[in-house]
Amino acid sequence: MHLKKHFVVTAGVLAVIALSVAATLPQQKEPPKLVNLKVFPKNISFRALDREMDVWSASLGVRCNFCHVRNEQTGKMDFASDLKPEKTTARHMFLMTAKINKKYFQAKKDTLGMVLATGVNCNTCHQGTAHPEIKIPEEHHGPGGPPPGGPGVPPSGK
Repeated sequence: MHLKKHFVVTAGVLAVIALSVAATLPQQKEPPKLVNLKVFPKNISFRALDREMDVWSASLGVRCNFCHVRNEQTGKMDFASDLKPEKTTARHMFLMTAKINKKYFQAKKDTLGMVLATGVNCNTCHQGTAHPEIKIPEEHHGPGGPPPGGPGVPPSGK
């Protein structure tokens, strides 16, 4: 009988300790509900969307506030808002790259409807800058064609 009583007391103490520890651990927050998705699949997970946004921001060398506005009342980012034109531009660019990848690189989609990594993406042009510079090649004057002494032809005068 003494052994059973000792066992019950020990189990009770361990249960109280376990509950106390569990109460002090940080609680897992429910991921925010995703709203106003216009180019991403409606069933994309918060984690997958967040990863994609990290790729976009790194490709452009920007932070969230480049495309998203802050809610002045709550002090938090209002990711659903369409107030910034940069967000609309980003959507157009996403659709453009998806179309290029599908047409020219036969890009396939995953189970969420996201285009698998292939072909071109934001970094192809932006390479870490928000507004990539348009470069026009310098004009070359003179005759066209390759320079003299192409492959397998010894340079002249030797």
